[in-house]
Formats: sequence, structure tokens, C-alpha cells
Amino acid sequence: MSSLRLHALFAFVLASAPALAAQPHPEASPLPVPLPKPLDKPFPGVVRLDVDATDLHRHVMTVHETIPIPPEARKAGDFVVLYPKWLPGNHSPSGPLPQLAGIMIKSGDRTLDWLRDPVDVYAFHIPVGKDDKSVDLTFQFLSAVTDTEGRVVMTPHIVNVQWNAVSLYPAGYYSRDIAVNASVTLPTGWQIGTALRPVGPPSNSATGTTTRFGLVTYNTLVDSPLFAGAYFKRVTLSKPGATPVSLNMVADKPSDLVYTDEEMQAHRNLVAQAIKTFGSQHYDHYDFLLALSDELGGIGLEHHRSSEDGVSQDYFTDWAHSYPQRDLLAHEYTHSWNGKYRRPADLYGPTFNDVQRGSLLWVYEGQTQYWGNVLAARSGLVTKAQGFEALALQAASYAQQAGRVWRPVEDTTNDPTIAQRRPKSWRDYQRSEDYYVEGQLVWLDADTLIRKLTGEKKSLDDFARAFFGTNDGSFVTSTYEFDDVVKTLNSVVPYDWARFLRDRIYTVRPQAPLDGLATGGYRLVFNDKPNEFMVLGAKHRHYVNFLFSLGFDISEKGELKLVHWGGPAWNAGLAIHDEIVAVNGDAFSIEGLTEAIKAAAMPGAEPIVLIVKSGGHLRTVTVPYGGGMRFPHLERVDGTPDRLSAIYAPR
Repeated sequence: MSSLRLHALFAFVLASAPALAAQPHPEASPLPVPLPKPLDKPFPGVVRLDVDATDLHRHVMTVHETIPIPPEARKAGDFVVLYPKWLPGNHSPSGPLPQLAGIMIKSGDRTLDWLRDPVDVYAFHIPVGKDDKSVDLTFQFLSAVTDTEGRVVMTPHIVNVQWNAVSLYPAGYYSRDIAVNASVTLPTGWQIGTALRPVGPPSNSATGTTTRFGLVTYNTLVDSPLFAGAYFKRVTLSKPGATPVSLNMVADKPSDLVYTDEEMQAHRNLVAQAIKTFGSQHYDHYDFLLALSDELGGIGLEHHRSSEDGVSQDYFTDWAHSYPQRDLLAHEYTHSWNGKYRRPADLYGPTFNDVQRGSLLWVYEGQTQYWGNVLAARSGLVTKAQGFEALALQAASYAQQAGRVWRPVEDTTNDPTIAQRRPKSWRDYQRSEDYYVEGQLVWLDADTLIRKLTGEKKSLDDFARAFFGTNDGSFVTSTYEFDDVVKTLNSVVPYDWARFLRDRIYTVRPQAPLDGLATGGYRLVFNDKPNEFMVLGAKHRHYVNFLFSLGFDISEKGELKLVHWGGPAWNAGLAIHDEIVAVNGDAFSIEGLTEAIKAAAMPGAEPIVLIVKSGGHLRTVTVPYGGGMRFPHLERVDGTPDRLSAIYAPR
């Protein structure tokens, strides 16, 4: 708008002001009274929670809960209960509130109306009288029937109960100060894996078998989910006389729970290698919860004394090809030290409904990602060569990531709240939760640099023992801030670690942090030899990776699942969800596309011609690419110390 027109508009508005003033403008409606602030004092009484998870075919869990009413709520006449919103390990306000239904509340024989808070919809107001002692709640958790509604947690043979999804808790108290006595009813004959311990024998009824657990705090309850199943095995991974660690496995069918001694020994090695690395244990027992299933929704979620891990049903039965999944247990086990015991200060909240902030997720998740890959190799869950192929894929992916030209890693720590892990159209340009893998690359850089500066006498293992190994045996969370990380690094070897981290995490860096490869004695190279980790990992997710050639991932039916911003496909005008229906005149197939890419690299070859379906439209797209098939690998740099091999070697 020109300056003259702008002045004319202002003159009109001013001239009209008296007429406009005749009608008063509305005032904003005041917000309701704030919810009770949490106080760090014991909650008066014990919450009783009973969950029936036997309705497998309809995927419904029915909950009965009795919550004592504290004196201040009886006096006010308003008892507020909360549904957990900020879930540990999710780093986002992602409590499955839409799946909570059928809420009925009573005090004695009286049915009480309830009112959802108009500002915080995770809070419920219950009108109570001075003589009311407790409220009895009945409701259902309507878990997903298929993955279109969310993560599937009930199948004909497996149930995953996450207590945060099936409970409400009183407002006004730190959740660590609320005592809970919980039970679960499951089909008769099923077995349970959980960090909780039962009290008394199970009781049988017409609907199933009920197991009651010991009294715990609400924090501990939420941090102690369970896997239960008709087909179940438990294996001890710890040495005799040591702090107990067990692997609790559920599966779709019993044949999936068949493994060799060598395969199970790798899992035992994981426990031994982790304890050697961190020099402590912050649990009195630890339970891996592992689902081998193609029906249960996938998961990898950390807890202090357990983990929730989901792998494909052929994890053991196709051991030779399942190794891209095997760092999952190592990653989640590492979280017992990094994330649960040591936790960023801004991620520790008084309740599950207070805002969490993830500014140090590049330590919480990034260094865990690093140790997960390293410990998988040290334990033999993967070979060193397989670990190197995984590292090559990670380095290559971030080396060509388009979004790094505008967005620093630190800003991606906000992504769990911004995107809540929903799909993105241009993921490598928008960036996602890059504090995981790019954080891993930064910590590799730090590890190799420490080794170089100390003449191979020290490493990131020394940081791990100093930072995560304190207060051996303690379950009490120990929080930290940026300066604590820097201080501990400097105690290992003096260096400008604050600048080292800020340069790589807090600033925009067009180049990926790959110094750790060079300092480790390797370089990233590309050739036409397949990277088996990349191929098998993509196959497990039901797509094929052409990311380093044409610049996309594609399903076996031809749908583009990811398009690299700035790559050949992007330059030709392709986008996510486009469907390739023909390649150089022939109907689409993965084999045909692969042969076309190879042929296009020959001297004098014509560009690749695709027929593409976009929604209801067909178009012809020419892709001028002649680079052939490209896969990332690590190549040894002669005459340099082989620090990467030292990092991946067992302790």
C-alpha cells in the first residue's frame, strides 16, 4: 500500500471515530479461578485403582477408582481431579484424553455431576460436600482398535497397560506425594511383566484373574507400565547375586519366543556392558518389557526400573536380519541412568499436568542415542560392522539434511510440543526431533576429541561414570543444567566445552557435525554397494530407501513416503504421497526403478521418465539424474588412530 493511500485510510478512521465510539467495544471475559497449585506435602489417604483389561475384542479397559477427598476440597466444595497430560518420555502434552469416556462419579449412593474445566480440559471439577469422604469413579479407556485411531495396546494375545491412560489423580499435590494401590484384571492364564511387584496371590473370577500390586506413589505407578500376554517368557539377564535384571517377553504366538543361547547371551552382555559404562545402578530390580508383535503398536519408552519395547514378531526367528531393531533395548536401558535418574531440570515437574520444557533433550535423548548404538555393539546385539553401517546412514542423512540451513538443533527440542510427532510434508526441511541423531553425532565428536586430547587415556565413558554414576543405588532423580554438563566434561579434560556445545547445538550449522568420524579415523563415502542396515531398516518399515540417489523413500506400491528437499525428485517437482505408476514406459516396480537408476548412469543415457499420480491427476515427470545407486559407508583413513573401533569394543 502506498504512503498516500495509508494516510488517507488513517484519516478516514479518525473521522469515523465519533460514530464508532457510540457502540461500546466488548470486554474480554475473565478466566475462571485457577486450578489448585501443587504443594509438596503428603496426600491424605490412598487412591485405589482397579483396571479390567479383559475386553480384548472391543479394545476397552474399564476402570474403577476411589479417591479420598482432602479437607481443603471439602471446605471449598470443589474437588479437582486431573488426567495426565505431560507424559514422561513423550516430552509433550500428549495424554490420550479423547480416549477417556463414560465418566460416572459417586459419593456413597449419591451421583455427583462433574464439570470439565473450560481452560484446562484435562481437569475435572467435582462438587462435594463437607461430609463427603471420598469419590468413586467409573470410566472406560477406549484404546485404539486400529492404528488409524492411535497406538494399538490390546490384541487377542497381548495387553499393554499404561497407568497414566487409565487413572485420574487429585490436583493440589505433587504427584510423588500421592499413594496408590492398583490392580489389574486380565484373562485367566496370562502372565505379567512389570516393575511393580504383586502383593498376595491372584484372585480368580468369571471375567479373569486379578493381580494387586503393592502401595506405590503415583509417580512410580505411572513409571511402571505392564505387558501381559497369553504367550510369555521371563529370562534373568543379571549375574547370580547381582541386582536382578530380567527380560519379560510377550508374543503373538509361542513360536516367536524361541531363541538360541547365543542370542540371549547378547542381551545378558548388554546389562553387563551398561553397568561397566555407567558404574552404578539406580534400581533395586529392572524389567525389560519386550513385545514381539506385528499387531501391538510399536513402542520404545523409558522408565526408571523398566522399559516398554516393541519389535517385530520375527525378532528372534529371523535373527540374521533383525539387527536394525536391536539398539532399542540398549537405548531404553540407558535411559534408566540418562533421563530417569539424571534429568534436565526443566523436564522435572511437580505433576503430570505441569508444563515440561526440553531444552537439554540433546543430552537426555542425544547421548542416550549415542550409548544405545555403542552398547548394542559392545554387547554383541549388533556386530561392529553393523554398528558402523548404522552410523554411516545416520551421518549421511544429516549431512544432506536441508533444514539445517535455517533451524538449529536446539530449536528441534520444541518439536514434541510443536508437532506432537504427527507426520510432516517436508520433514528434512522442516526438521523434526533432530536432537536424537544429531545429538548422537555431537557426542561422538566429543568422545573422539576427549580420546585425542588425553592420548587415548580418557573417553566419554569417563564422563558417563562421573555424570550418571553418582549415588549408586539411589532412585531419587538428580536434575542438571547446561553448566553441570560443561563442568563434568571439563573434569574429564579441560577444554572450551561450553563453546563446543553451543557451536554445534545452539547455532545454525549448514554442515553436519561429522568431525567425530574424521577424529575417529574414518570418512563417509558413497558407492553402489548396499548398506544392509539401511536396506533392512527400511524394509521393516515397509518402504525402500532411494534417499541418496533420486532423493526419496518409496513404498513397494510406489507411494513417496519422504522427499528430500533440494534432491533430484524435489527439483523435478515431486512431493510426498505422489505415486509413481510407471518408469520409462513400464509399470512401476522397485526392481524396475532400480534398473532405471543404474541405466541412467551409463554414458549417453536419457533422463528417467516417470508417470506420476498426484491425487486424481496424472502427469509425466522427467528426472535428470545420472549418479547411479548410492549407499553410505564408513571408510578407514590410513595412518590415523582407529578410535571408532575402540569405542565399539566391549569393556
